[in-house]
Amino acid sequence: MLSSFSELVAAKSSDLSRTEHRVARFFAENRHQVLVQSALELAQSIGTSDATVIRTARSLGFDGLDGLRKAVAAELEVGPTPARRMSKTLDESSGSLQQVLETTFAAHAEAAAKLRDSVLLEDFQAIVHMLATALEVAVFGLGPSSSIAEYFCIQLRRLGFASRALTKSGFLLADDLLPLKSGSVVVIMAYGRVYPELSVLLAHAKGVGAQTILVTDSLQDALKDRVARIVTIPRGRPDAFSTHSATVAFLETLLVGLGTVAPQETVESLNQLNRLRADLAGQAMELAIPKVSSGHDEDNNH
Repeated sequence: MLSSFSELVAAKSSDLSRTEHRVARFFAENRHQVLVQSALELAQSIGTSDATVIRTARSLGFDGLDGLRKAVAAELEVGPTPARRMSKTLDESSGSLQQVLETTFAAHAEAAAKLRDSVLLEDFQAIVHMLATALEVAVFGLGPSSSIAEYFCIQLRRLGFASRALTKSGFLLADDLLPLKSGSVVVIMAYGRVYPELSVLLAHAKGVGAQTILVTDSLQDALKDRVARIVTIPRGRPDAFSTHSATVAFLETLLVGLGTVAPQETVESLNQLNRLRADLAGQAMELAIPKVSSGHDEDNNH
């Protein structure tokens, strides 16, 4: 039995034409893209026709692109364990720290490049305005994502936006979910599977009228009907050590976006932070705060 999509591509390689082999290799190396893009969009990314994309999916043994997507989604949902991911990454480095440096930097660069392709301007604008007008922003993340959630909330509060992190699991999460209400916006970082905490959060948010934004690399299809916006962000190669630089980059881009749509409020909040720090330290402390030009002020008065 073939244990991965990459192994399937390798096993079928001899039955594929040269063009189909190139398309199949793209499928194997860009599984998250396969999940969210149409046949025409994939064809444009690969440099071929949408008919070739569909024909390649059938040559791999699927009934079409939808069948291929289901197989990819199932593999990403189960996925290798963290130990297997790390073991594969270490095997590829061959014990060389130089190789670690090169391959890890390359993985971050690739993730950033894919991020730019996967985040649509329409979604980015909508999410920034959702956050800017929210009564509060709640950020959900468990495991390693909990630290990212805390970081994003600290930065939001510095800019003057009410925010809190939802990072508890089990019964303890119930107390954090209770204050959610209409006007709340929940940013959800979730991967792999729809675990109980995520399912309860989504149901409660819908029940109270809170809006939800999903940041994921694998749950697009499973949750597309349960959230307002979805942003697909890769965490490196699916079978290698997970990296979160692209997620942090996206969240920091949202922070800059919020500063852009509410420059006076965010600068005043940072000035207040400086005043509080100075009071605590007993001397002037300065953060790098951009000046708002008079031209920008005039634009905001329209």
